[in-house]
Amino acid sequence: MDAISSIIINKALDGLSMRALATAQNIAGASSPRYQPLQVKFEESLKAAAARGPEAVRDLPLTITRATQSGFGDEPRLDLELETASDTAGRYAALLNLLGREMQIERLAVQGGQ
Repeated sequence: MDAISSIIINKALDGLSMRALATAQNIAGASSPRYQPLQVKFEESLKAAAARGPEAVRDLPLTITRATQSGFGDEPRLDLELETASDTAGRYAALLNLLGREMQIERLAVQGGQ
C-alpha cells in the first residue's frame, strides 16, 4: 500500500469515528426539546485533499457541526439515525478489514512467503 493510501484510510477512520459519536448524541438527544442534530461530513473534502497530496490529507480538519434544518419535517428521525449508525459501522469495519489484509500481505512479504 502506498503512503497516501494509509494516510487516507486513517483520516477516514477518524471521520467515521467522529460520525459515530455525533450519531450517538443524536439518538440520545432525539427526545429533548429543541435538540439540534449533529453531523460529520468529510468525504468530499477528503477526496479533494487526497488530490493535493499526503500533507493536505494529514492537515484536513474534521469537525462535528450542527445539521441544517429545513423547517419542514425537522422532527427527530430515529430510523435515519439508526441507518446512519449502521452505515458508519459498516464502512469502519470495511476499512479495518482492508488494513488487516494489507498487514497480512506485508507479513507474508517479510517472512518470504512462508
